Amino acid sequence: MSLRPYRDIRRRTSRRIMVGAVPVGGDSPITVQTMTNTPTADAAATIAQVRAAEEAGADIVRVSCPDVESTAALAAIVKAARVPIVADIHFHYKRAIEAAEAGAACLRINPGNIGSAERVREVVKAAKDHGCSMRIGVNAGSLEKDLLEKFGEPCPEAMVESALMHARLLEDNDFREFKISVKASDVFLAVAAYQQLAEACDYPLHLGITEAGGLRGGTVKSAIGIGSLLWAGIGDTIRVSLSADPVEEVKVGFELLKSLGLRHRGVSIVSCPSCARQAFAVIRTVEALEARLAHFVTPLTLSIIGCVVNGPGEARETDIGLTGGGAGNHLVYLAGVADHKIDDARLVDHIVALVERKAAEIEAARRAQIAAAAS
Repeated sequence: MSLRPYRDIRRRTSRRIMVGAVPVGGDSPITVQTMTNTPTADAAATIAQVRAAEEAGADIVRVSCPDVESTAALAAIVKAARVPIVADIHFHYKRAIEAAEAGAACLRINPGNIGSAERVREVVKAAKDHGCSMRIGVNAGSLEKDLLEKFGEPCPEAMVESALMHARLLEDNDFREFKISVKASDVFLAVAAYQQLAEACDYPLHLGITEAGGLRGGTVKSAIGIGSLLWAGIGDTIRVSLSADPVEEVKVGFELLKSLGLRHRGVSIVSCPSCARQAFAVIRTVEALEARLAHFVTPLTLSIIGCVVNGPGEARETDIGLTGGGAGNHLVYLAGVADHKIDDARLVDHIVALVERKAAEIEAARRAQIAAAAS
């Protein structure tokens, strides 16, 4: 039993599917996705953006395939990628078949949008033949006319009904390798729809607040919507939709998961907002550390506190801690214990060096543990 039960998140039980080599659902780690915004037909530009997303830690990357030129470029993109590529398909069933043939790991599709039952069967056959999973993507802004007439407006019930209707189309073709999303730009609508869908099926759920906005506003909306669902144990993979560089979506996605203790990647910095008590320039120091530590993938914690009011307490809970002290002598904590002092001039370089050393220790211990388990 956890010593801190208030931190326990009991994830909803869902079936597991595979997106390429990446498991989604079940007890698999919650994955972070993003989507390229380059013209997919420009393979070089799209590959460059996929690479940047991979470097930021993306587990899965989606590309839009609105035309034959895009699916023609997809094979090269898939071959160059180190993560599974999802092909985003809306109305053209032939694009879905072409994407599957090009090596897409997953098709984002609404089966009801691509035409007749025969066309759905053709897409399912292509997915089965090429090992593709699918995502049923319901969006409040593009609900079916009959559902809008039935319910009067986009609402959670209409979105869930749409999702389950599309799911049945795939189930009728003996296909269950899919996940579902019910996105909306309205946080309340999206959260309510996901809550209802989570109770109505056991398929893995892809979370997102669609058209969330720019970097700041979209991050806040996504943190509220996606964060509240994850806290309730709902969600198996996430995409933070921002009008920003896709790399920022990945960064925000991981910060969301790190904040809830659901994924651990890179350095988590605990820092104060600074005030008149600060004994060093906290904001400037944190900005410098964020930039210099951004490439780390080893999970560890770092506290940067400007004074002794909260500094020692925060330092006791982090791998490395810094508390501002008088006369330019600041106290460094290692593993929660006061260890040595550092002056202003060497502050950032010294902390970076400590992080590098700690990360190396963690990785060495991890490798030793793997070797011991294998022997």
